[in-house]
Amino acid sequence: MNTIEAIETRRSVKHYDPNHRLTDAEIARLITLAKLAPSSFNMQNYRFVLVRDPELRKQIRAVAWDQSQVTDASLLVVLCADLEAHAKNPQRYWSHAPQEVQDILVPALTPFYDGKPQLIRDEAMRSSGFAGMTLMLAARELGYDSCPMVGFDAEAVAKLIRLPADHALSFMLAIGKQAKPVWPRGERLPDSEVVIEERFAARA
Repeated sequence: MNTIEAIETRRSVKHYDPNHRLTDAEIARLITLAKLAPSSFNMQNYRFVLVRDPELRKQIRAVAWDQSQVTDASLLVVLCADLEAHAKNPQRYWSHAPQEVQDILVPALTPFYDGKPQLIRDEAMRSSGFAGMTLMLAARELGYDSCPMVGFDAEAVAKLIRLPADHALSFMLAIGKQAKPVWPRGERLPDSEVVIEERFAARA
């Protein structure tokens, strides 16, 4: 499957075969691919919480509108981000780079985010979003379907997965084998509404 086909065939699937499980090798492959997603300063602040324990899945489902994909999908991933990644040994993000590159990027990283909580949170959502989309397309390439989810009690899920205080929860992602056909894809809005040439119209 090529990239265009993966994009065109990816759907938010709600119903999964509850008897199917991904192999450890498949999960490892998905994570390896997802980690190729871009992140600011290469700080890789996304975090993947792999929820496989059936009892924990049931508890999460109870605070996620009782959506069946939480328990039935082969894998449930909670996408999070480390809000303090910019300050945690930042030189490691560029240890592979030539010294002249390290000398530019490493000293710039922490000051760029320090004291800017909104920017830090925005970056957390961007990075986890990029990683999540990459994970969905990677799953499609491997023959699986997925469903990004925001329909849940974020505080309750954070407590259930013991989310650290310096992390943010972004969204959940169910991955597995589709069990029922999906509804027809919703119509896309016209380009005239979603594409802006150069700039928005002047305010009245």
